[in-house]
Amino acid sequence: MATPSKPEAQDTSYVEMTETRDATLIGKHCEYDYCNQLDFLPFFCQSCKQTFCLDHRTERAHKCTNEGAWAERRRLAQLNQPSIGQGRILRDKVSEKPCATPDCKTVVGTSLTPGVHCQTCNRDYCLKHRLKEDHNCKNLIPIGARPIQVNFEQKTKSAFDKLKAWGAAKKKEAGRALPKPKPTSAAARVVAVNKLKKSAKGDEKLAVEKRVYLYVEAEAATTKAKIPKGEFFFSKDWVVGRLLDAAAKGLQVQNVNNQSADEQDKLRVFHVEGGRVLEFSEKIGTALQSGNTVVLLRGVGGPQDLIEV
Repeated sequence: MATPSKPEAQDTSYVEMTETRDATLIGKHCEYDYCNQLDFLPFFCQSCKQTFCLDHRTERAHKCTNEGAWAERRRLAQLNQPSIGQGRILRDKVSEKPCATPDCKTVVGTSLTPGVHCQTCNRDYCLKHRLKEDHNCKNLIPIGARPIQVNFEQKTKSAFDKLKAWGAAKKKEAGRALPKPKPTSAAARVVAVNKLKKSAKGDEKLAVEKRVYLYVEAEAATTKAKIPKGEFFFSKDWVVGRLLDAAAKGLQVQNVNNQSADEQDKLRVFHVEGGRVLEFSEKIGTALQSGNTVVLLRGVGGPQDLIEV
């Protein structure tokens, strides 16, 4: 007699039957109404427990009287299988305790919140504060580390001396090398901007209402440019860092900002009308207006680099 394969191990509701004797001499008749075909390789339906030929092997083909029973049994069997990691302890390194972030009330080290151990500051955090940036890791003294003796008063004095010396040198340098905004009337500025719009270069696909037209120069004292100055337009939605890359390419100035960590090698963007060095993350549409002048200069540093903490 034919013995069907184990139902839960199959991917279909029907299984091919196997015979202990010669199947070519015996075979099985299809039990579907009006078929009764003799099939020497019959199929067994795991839902209604009947035998069918190749054409009627599926539940839909033989209009199964117990359609879906096999699928339901398989689903229940899968639900009864143990989940991955069942019975294992999830808090091997983190015991049950509050998250090390002061204003966080999450309890870590539980089965639902296993917790993350930071090897840099030697503290335990929830998933929300697991990254170093999220728990201010760089400003924390690692637990168990030897305290560093620092003369705070001497360090502060040194930092202010450095800032004072830097400011005096850059003020003198800027007064000598950087251009000053030209005092013009409002009418003259409008005329100049209209003239600038006709000669400025940029991405022609950029919508006109999104453009900011600028005069761009390269400081001769610190940069070597094949084209000393030019007239360009940029998108209002760009940040200053992207403006710098495009302007350096347009004036053919060497740009190693992404290759060197030394501030003396980095290019910065000086806004003539604003009288300041722009941050890379500032938006062009917020910091600049059409008709303004920007200067590419190297080695002046940003405000965040003036004091080494």
